[in-house]
Amino acid sequence: MPKPTPLLHRDDPDREPLTGNIKVTREDWLNVALDVLISDGVEMVKVLPLGERLGVSRSSFYWYFKSRQDLLDALLEHWRETNAAALVTQSRQQAETITGAVLNVFRCVVNPALFDTTLDFAVREWARRSGRVRKVLDQSNQRSLDALQAMFERFDYDPAEARIRARVLFYMQLGYNDAELNETLEERIEQVAMYLYVFTGKRPQDAELADFARYARGVEAQG
Repeated sequence: MPKPTPLLHRDDPDREPLTGNIKVTREDWLNVALDVLISDGVEMVKVLPLGERLGVSRSSFYWYFKSRQDLLDALLEHWRETNAAALVTQSRQQAETITGAVLNVFRCVVNPALFDTTLDFAVREWARRSGRVRKVLDQSNQRSLDALQAMFERFDYDPAEARIRARVLFYMQLGYNDAELNETLEERIEQVAMYLYVFTGKRPQDAELADFARYARGVEAQG
């Protein structure tokens, strides 16, 4: 049987997919490598199998990357620029209350375009096998914790309390993702008000909750 024509991945859905023997791009190599990293682990991110998935020879790879390690470095940098940066960015968004600020962070939870949970799992598993990746992950974790602590301090929490609340929020979310509870979006929305109270000691405003619910439902509708 003839091999199926490979469909090459692109981040931009408005662009037509590449097929056949058309020259692939660095973006194509990265996207297929990300797919493999997420589905099969870093050990399976190898040049020859990736080329087979793309329907091209290894020489195409070396046009864009010096080595497999160069590709792995690019994958880790992609994670830092997307997942690792998202929580820090969201924690710095404008908010009138601490509950509103935490809801900004919660947008990472419901929007995979901001924070890809499957990619985060893959990188954290990779860090178990690589001291270099572990160091990058630890540095990223600390930046997230520092950003969350600063978020609480902006709303007049004592630095010691802000530090612990930041840790509770951050590590709870990691564990929550790892638990894979398979809750529906509506179930999660129903629990948001109480989570906010537990994380902040404050009751959220109805308007804040309604705005977050609209955002979350909008993301789900687009998905």
